[in-house]
Amino acid sequence: MILVLGTDDALLEGLAQALSASGQSVAVAKSIDEVEELAARTAPLLLVADRARLASAGGARLARLAVAAGGALVAYRSSGEEGQAFALPAEVARIALADLELPLERNRLVALAVYAAARAREVGRVSRQTPPPESPPEPAT
Repeated sequence: MILVLGTDDALLEGLAQALSASGQSVAVAKSIDEVEELAARTAPLLLVADRARLASAGGARLARLAVAAGGALVAYRSSGEEGQAFALPAEVARIALADLELPLERNRLVALAVYAAARAREVGRVSRQTPPPESPPEPAT
């Protein structure tokens, strides 16, 4: 699951659609409390969070949030926002996989999500969805 945190409804809807189209399961949250609740049910493979939220006091809570094994945190800012206006705390910047400007870098986010899911599958952290094996042919009598 990919968990997206933000307040811009149009941007969140576009991200959810783009990520879903790539075969990802997506959940959208508008508050840090909601993120914690969703992550407690299912640890997200990627947590995509608004840079302003990560720079706030809640950023430390998000940095300590348990993501799935091999999971990562991705920070984003909306187009036109000054990136330096929301400097990330060191503990958040250290664990962030990427810092994107959305929606301009939406394709890069999708590529990161696909790569993270493939990497998790390859190392056995996410179960593969494979058809059941065929039954062996019965011996001739």
